[in-house]
Amino acid sequence: MINGSVVLELQRATHLTLHALALRLGKLDLSPSEINALANLADGRSRTVSALGAAVGTRPATLTGILDRLERRGLVTRGTNPHDRRAVLIELTPAGRRSARTIAAAIDDLERRALDGLPDDAIDGATVVLRALAEIGS
Repeated sequence: MINGSVVLELQRATHLTLHALALRLGKLDLSPSEINALANLADGRSRTVSALGAAVGTRPATLTGILDRLERRGLVTRGTNPHDRRAVLIELTPAGRRSARTIAAAIDDLERRALDGLPDDAIDGATVVLRALAEIGS
């Protein structure tokens, strides 16, 4: 089923979406993985490393490198979880909150432009498909 393959369409959409975000967010000088991490923190809630890793879909070792870079740039901090001292909490700094808001606005705009006019059931169906594909990879 190569012609019309959902996976190939996903790869194409991912490539073009990342390109569009890079154009819009170029001034932030962040990698797609760093953008993804900050977008997942944009609601301002702290996350454990494991929860953030599950949200962004990366392996722990990969996430560690992403967090190292974001921390060096002053966008996130790592601290201890008061409820579980073994768990590390990731939080946005004030600069990280500004960047995350910029990223969230760019993602919202991109989604609005891409999905405007599509019926809700089509969007819901696409979300179900994407989540099913994500489950296979985890």
